[in-house]
Amino acid sequence: MELETRLIFKAVGFFSLITIGVPSNVIILTIFVHIRSTEKKLLPSNAILSMLALVNLLVIISKGLPQAIHSIGIRNIFNDTECKIFSFMYRICRGMTICVTSLLSCNQCIILAPPSKTWLSFKQKIPRNLPWIMLFLWCINIAIYPSCLLHVRAIGNYTTSKYTLHLEFCNHDFMTFESYVANGIAIALRDFFFVGSMTLASCYIVFTLHRHGKQVQGMRSSDKNPGKSVEYKASQAVVLLVTIYVALFGLDSCIWIYTLTVSRVSPAISDARVFFGTLYAALSPIVIIKTNKKIKTVLVCGTTNRIQATDSTMTDTTD
Repeated sequence: MELETRLIFKAVGFFSLITIGVPSNVIILTIFVHIRSTEKKLLPSNAILSMLALVNLLVIISKGLPQAIHSIGIRNIFNDTECKIFSFMYRICRGMTICVTSLLSCNQCIILAPPSKTWLSFKQKIPRNLPWIMLFLWCINIAIYPSCLLHVRAIGNYTTSKYTLHLEFCNHDFMTFESYVANGIAIALRDFFFVGSMTLASCYIVFTLHRHGKQVQGMRSSDKNPGKSVEYKASQAVVLLVTIYVALFGLDSCIWIYTLTVSRVSPAISDARVFFGTLYAALSPIVIIKTNKKIKTVLVCGTTNRIQATDSTMTDTTD
């Protein structure tokens, strides 16, 4: 009975994550591709959001979908090659969510920075070099996980070393203590740097917005409300995204620390850690759609055009 209850909660959780995350990330990607093709340009912040939506989508496909399939009783869904591909994709894209969210917060921090010579140089260089920055982030994450392509295998009747991560569908055998520790250190350094960077950038954004809010107090113009500023709204959205990520990252870390203190980890605890580790991929696109002006404009215009087309069709039919 306990097993059935766990699988029911797991199925509801991961199928909900897929139902919300896949369409919302596809909407973001489709709209930004449409804007890029029609307007021939895309703001750096929107280009970063496009990359975030892409890696979110790949995280859900590579982790959320297999977990959902497992929850309805289908086992051994991957062979060795598929295990390598899905494990490699998930780990790289989950790492990219950290890096891209950090890049988004740092970019917004630079936008709000005072117009000094140093900051102006950054503001000019980032848009020009954004594709190279993205490529560099991909290279960092690809360099961390070569073992996924070498040592991940489907679950089967074979002997593994004691340095093996026993995942739900696959085994990741690091073979040696040195390889196991080196991989852990590389991941920890990446997470520490990028989570720290996004946290510091967000703190600066909050400080800047608070200072700006105090400066406009008492002004009697119609622009006294900072909520009317595009930069203000974008900054709020970035801070919210970072807050969600840091909260989920902290929760995931707490669960991981707990698993180190017990001799046998409950399957429910493992499921919860995977779910919270994937949840950002479904929550962040909702925030983006709700707060991004370009996306809301396209969606509103599309809805208006459909209504007008429907009304026109009905009028023609009546005539």
